[in-house]
Amino acid sequence: MTAEHVAPAVEAILLVAEEPMPPELLGRLVGTTPDDIDEVCATLAAEYEADGRGFVLARVAGGYRYQTSPAQAPYVERYVLEGQSSRLSAAALETLAVVAYKQPVSRNQISAIRGVNVDGVMRTLQQRGYVDEVARDPGPGQAVLYGTTPTFLERLGLDSVSDLPPLGEFFPDTVVVEALERGLRVIDDDVTVGDNGPASDGPSDDATADENSGEVES
Repeated sequence: MTAEHVAPAVEAILLVAEEPMPPELLGRLVGTTPDDIDEVCATLAAEYEADGRGFVLARVAGGYRYQTSPAQAPYVERYVLEGQSSRLSAAALETLAVVAYKQPVSRNQISAIRGVNVDGVMRTLQQRGYVDEVARDPGPGQAVLYGTTPTFLERLGLDSVSDLPPLGEFFPDTVVVEALERGLRVIDDDVTVGDNGPASDGPSDDATADENSGEVES
């Protein structure tokens, strides 16, 4: 196959492919090297972006595929979600995030992190194809360890798990934490003052509640 036919051939294959196509496989199919495929795909992607197309050529899950442009997301979501209600629950999304960032991880470890039993949620995520068994813990019991799947990477448009945003981006910096701590200390030290002056020296509502709680438990 001549060089001028490589780009059209790659476009044709990617249009009919159901999954992201690795450059090694594309290279074998069109008779060129993976490096040439990477170069051709980068050129095509730049051309589509310059033309303002409604689709892009993206590298995800270790391969190339066509997908809709992020700029057209509102219209695509309107089409895809019209009449549908099957979405992951908040619990499923939280569990999936734990697996993505802590993998390989066991169910017991996920439950410990979330503070709830995750058996049902994990079954749902496996049925959706987002997580799967990836290994066994070498320790006692040899617990099953779970990780994310290529389908997970495809849906998020990622090439690998290393492309996930750093967890540090979701936590406040030390300045914010210190400010919150100072604010809490001030609130704790303040004397509550009502409309008629300082609160009485009698037993607090919290103390009464604790006593009542103790009576009920006994």
